[in-house]
Amino acid sequence: MQQKPTPPPELTATAVKYVSIDDDRAGQRIDNFLMMHLKGAPKSLIYRIVRKGEVRVNKGRIKPDYKLKDGDIVRVPPVKLPEPNAKAAVSKGLEKQLRDAILYESPGLLIINKPHGLAVHGGSGINLGLIESLRQLYPNERSLELVHRLDRDTSGCVMVAKKRSTLRAIHAQLRDGGIDKVYQALVIGGWPKSCQKVDAPLMKNVVQSGERMVRVEQEGKRSITRYKVLQNLGQFTLIEAKPITGRTHQIRVHCQHMGHPIVGDPKYGVDQVNQEQRQLGLNRLFLHAAQLRLTDPSTEKKIDVRAPLDVRLAQAIKRLN
Repeated sequence: MQQKPTPPPELTATAVKYVSIDDDRAGQRIDNFLMMHLKGAPKSLIYRIVRKGEVRVNKGRIKPDYKLKDGDIVRVPPVKLPEPNAKAAVSKGLEKQLRDAILYESPGLLIINKPHGLAVHGGSGINLGLIESLRQLYPNERSLELVHRLDRDTSGCVMVAKKRSTLRAIHAQLRDGGIDKVYQALVIGGWPKSCQKVDAPLMKNVVQSGERMVRVEQEGKRSITRYKVLQNLGQFTLIEAKPITGRTHQIRVHCQHMGHPIVGDPKYGVDQVNQEQRQLGLNRLFLHAAQLRLTDPSTEKKIDVRAPLDVRLAQAIKRLN
């Protein structure tokens, strides 16, 4: 008996839309705007309809990098999109965990104490990340966007903008050095008090397995982290780290470069030490985004937000004391 071919995914045709751009959307690139309005559309389709002139702004053709202005009228053409798959729902347990993790909220900004193990966004086999979960918890907030990212294994302060205007303003603060990000990390050995700054260029590498690694390389991008000793704990040191630049895995690689890898780091750490600490109850990377200092653009007030260590990290410090 001949097997029936797998049917193609169901396609739904959209209708032509005319969208008026308000101040909150001003400054967004047209390609990013279309990806939000045409959920599920591949990038190739987005660029094709822009290139062919099917997308118009104020009745004129534009390029994919065109930045929208307040008052623009965007013509979004009819396209056929795959039926969206059912979204993974936020469990009651995760909902409570996230609501309890809110450190700060204003009309334009949320700051969450992100739990260890939760990715900031879905993808690569992860259906539900922090931002997708928050969009379900805040269905009336149409513009929730991550301001920055944290590694999945890192816990602590993550900023989420409720408005495009807030997102743009905080990005400007980040570029101008107007935001202090303070991390805490437990490292192997005695960090020298004289080492208060690491200035070592970093370069991304992809190894044969496809895993992304970062190394100190002279040809890499300049990367600076400031350090301070918080507590000497025998064979370990609790340190404060303030990244001046924002490179991938910057704090972790700079610690490794100095000969003091972070405890629990599966990529840049020491396997034997990690295994010993797992047996004692510390089964995660000891890196925590502990504090943020910035001006909230939606209130014009300076804020200082602190995220307490989770139970496992706090217990590890108590045990080492």
